[in-house]
Amino acid sequence: MNVLLINGSPHENGCTFTALSEISRTLGEEGITSEIVHIGTKPVRGCIGCGKCSGGRCVFDDDIANRIIERAENADGFIFGSPVHYASPSGAMVSLMDRIFYAGGGAFRYKPGAAVVSARRGGTTAAYEVLMKYIGISRMIAVPSQYWNMVHGSCPQDVMRDEEGLQTMRTLAHNMAWLLRLIESGRHSGILPPEPEKIIRTNFIR
Repeated sequence: MNVLLINGSPHENGCTFTALSEISRTLGEEGITSEIVHIGTKPVRGCIGCGKCSGGRCVFDDDIANRIIERAENADGFIFGSPVHYASPSGAMVSLMDRIFYAGGGAFRYKPGAAVVSARRGGTTAAYEVLMKYIGISRMIAVPSQYWNMVHGSCPQDVMRDEEGLQTMRTLAHNMAWLLRLIESGRHSGILPPEPEKIIRTNFIR
């Protein structure tokens, strides 16, 4: 079993990475492999609503979006991490999430997922809610922890002193490992995800 952790920070080894590393280390102790992918500092296109994505791919192939979708297809669980920028996830992270879920949503369906945010002080719950909405709308299984998944600090050293935040990351990792084992056990017992109904789109404007 493998968990894909996406680092949406422009700083490859910053506070968000520190939180994700605590999760990755704990998953390893649980016998779960993991990979932290940094989305980098190159531009990430926003979704333009062209509706031309097909076959689980975005029509634009000049940034990391399709590479993330490819990795997602072989992942069993996901952690989406971002710093807080003006009480929201980083702009690049939001653009990426819009496109990977719109073009490659099938790669995430019925898999466990969670969001993690880091900030010096405020804006964490607002940013956390933005990321969790992707999980809620995509038939993913939200992984719980003991508190909202956030760490605080201006640098990795600060985060390492946020004992509650790090414990929240470890609890999240333990719960992720538990859910992955439950899903695997259910699959071996013939318990499969429900067949989705055909999507109904109601338009109230006539």
